[in-house]
Amino acid sequence: MAQEEFISILDKKGYSYKIEGDKIIVTHKGSVWLNSLTSIHPGVVFRNEGSVHLDALTSIPPGVEFRNGGGVGLGALTSLPPGVAFNNGGAVGLGALTSISPGVEFRNKGQVWLDALIGGGFDDWKGNIEGIDSKRLLNLMIKQGLFER
Repeated sequence: MAQEEFISILDKKGYSYKIEGDKIIVTHKGSVWLNSLTSIHPGVVFRNEGSVHLDALTSIPPGVEFRNGGGVGLGALTSLPPGVAFNNGGAVGLGALTSISPGVEFRNKGQVWLDALIGGGFDDWKGNIEGIDSKRLLNLMIKQGLFER
């Protein structure tokens, strides 16, 4: 999606943002609902105070960052390319995800839902090792290419 097209959608929805170089930083005070989008512009940084809902998104470009205050919903997404970062304040829902490339990192505060990959939330996965933070294990597994197709 072109930068101008994404900005036009943000404007129509009344979501505040700023532009820094080639990045569009979404700064809205609440949640961002963009459920009808199937793609977004590379270099988008979500820094809004609430959740981000992109449930129809079928692909996500590298460099997208989630630094929002709430959860992230990416229910239709089937793969994550390198360079996507989750630093959000809530859960990440990736129900249809079947592939995660090395270079993806989860540093979010809530659960990571990987229904298609492991059948539910990663915190509840039976392969977790007692005494090791589940996201640390998940990130190591991603780095090793265990979820890559």
